[in-house]
Amino acid sequence: MRSVFGFPHPVNEIAARVVAGGVFILAVAAIAFQEPWLLVPLAYGFWARVLTGPKLSPLGQLATRVIAPRLSASPRLVAGPPKRFAQAMGVVFSTTALILWFGAGEGAATWVVVGLLATAALAESAFGFCIGCRVFGRLMKLGIVPAEVCAACADISLRHPEIRQQPAGG
Repeated sequence: MRSVFGFPHPVNEIAARVVAGGVFILAVAAIAFQEPWLLVPLAYGFWARVLTGPKLSPLGQLATRVIAPRLSASPRLVAGPPKRFAQAMGVVFSTTALILWFGAGEGAATWVVVGLLATAALAESAFGFCIGCRVFGRLMKLGIVPAEVCAACADISLRHPEIRQQPAGG
């Protein structure tokens, strides 16, 4: 079970940006075609990545095994905990969209939530700006993120000098 559950640390930022691009495409397609069934694979993907990293995520597998290796000869490593937190934010937004559509019948609110998710995914994919990572960094500064998580990020950076330092925990 332990080999299935868990999140990579460090994370290949190139693969993370490819995943974000896939999320953007899926979210925009859901909005453009008004297809609420696309919310199901969107939410599943976030849940799978939070719980298992790319292991049970079709998009995660495509990004890590196929696309990212072809985009760069070497991975660009970043700390895993901020990226996992960003995926958890995706869980909140995608699950909220599912509940709004299928549970509350709130169509307009659903598409607003998916639009916010698409915006965050575009920021990560196109510009390398991880909104969830920035929130994680702020929570670290406020002391809400436990010190051992911060220490784990620092420790992995020391063991892997190739890890790109991200400002404000992201």
